[in-house]
Order: sequence, then structure tokens, then C-alpha cells
Amino acid sequence: MSIEPSKTRPLTLQINGRARGPMDVPEDMMLVDVLHEYLGLTGTRLGCGQGECKACTVIVDDERGPREVRSCITGAHYFQGKPIRTVEGHAKRDDSGELVELSPVQQAFLDHFSFQCGYCTPGFVNAATVLLERLAKSPIDADEVEDAITEALDPHLCRCTGYVRYYQAVKELILETPGLVSGSSTEGAS
Repeated sequence: MSIEPSKTRPLTLQINGRARGPMDVPEDMMLVDVLHEYLGLTGTRLGCGQGECKACTVIVDDERGPREVRSCITGAHYFQGKPIRTVEGHAKRDDSGELVELSPVQQAFLDHFSFQCGYCTPGFVNAATVLLERLAKSPIDADEVEDAITEALDPHLCRCTGYVRYYQAVKELILETPGLVSGSSTEGAS
């Protein structure tokens, strides 16, 4: 009995504002594997391989707005024509690729020492980024901030139990970023 190789077909992806491809990719290959094996983008993590831990989360910017998609259980060909952001796309870099500035979420996580091993961090960065972008379009009242953070971050798993610092970092960032909170005063909310 011989094992037949997977059928391939061309795939072009829009990742972090840049077209990548076309490249021949097996039809059954998950996006996380394409990111790692074809594109050298290893920031997106393969954790559980079942979409439960969300370390593999990428952001898709389509007609539904920014949203999280689990790349370990979603085939790469699903992403054809959809703008994707990985954790590598958040920080600002100069023309030579040198780091110029971290994103506000990344900086907040560093400022709060939010992670220990860092394996889950890319998923948390993407989740917090999606939350902040949604709040920029539709601000919430200060008394809703904690619930919004819980809803956004709770699906993500951290084996080192860094949850409290992730939450604190995101809460402080939301409350200190103009335009994300409406209505009641944010004084004393942190």
C-alpha cells in the first residue's frame, strides 16, 4: 500500500500588507503550516492543534471587520483573497526591517510583564488588537470594559497563568486610549 501525496494548487496570500505567492500548497494544509514552512513566519504558534488554545490565532480583515481565525484548524486555501495579519505585522519596521516601534498592545504587554514563556502571547496580542480596533469604531462605557476584555481574552489559554497581567495591560490600554470608552468617566477605573 502506498500513500499518495496530497494534491496541490496555487495559493496567493495577503499577509501583513504584502502579497505572498503564488505557491503550490497542498489542498489540505492548514494556514499555520504554510506560515511556518513556506513563508518563515513562525510567530503564529501551533499549540494544541485543535483550535482550543488559540495560540495560532491570526487576524482576518474582510467585509466582517477585523476578526480572529484559528490557523491550526483552518485550511490555507480558505484565506485566498482575505487580508491576514500575523503577530509579525503589528510592530512598525523601517525599510531595512529593523524594529522602529512596537504596537500599543505589544508595548502594554511588555510594560505589564504579561507573559512568562510567551508561547501564547501571539494569540493574546491578536485578540487584544481586534478588541481595540472594534472599540475604536464602537466605543463602550467604562463599566463595560472588564466584560469586553473577558469576552475577548477568555477563549485564549495560557499554561503559565499569565491571565491577570494580560487583562491588566489591556484594561489600562483601553482606559488610557482616547476614543475607546464613552459615557461615564474613566477616572479611578483602573
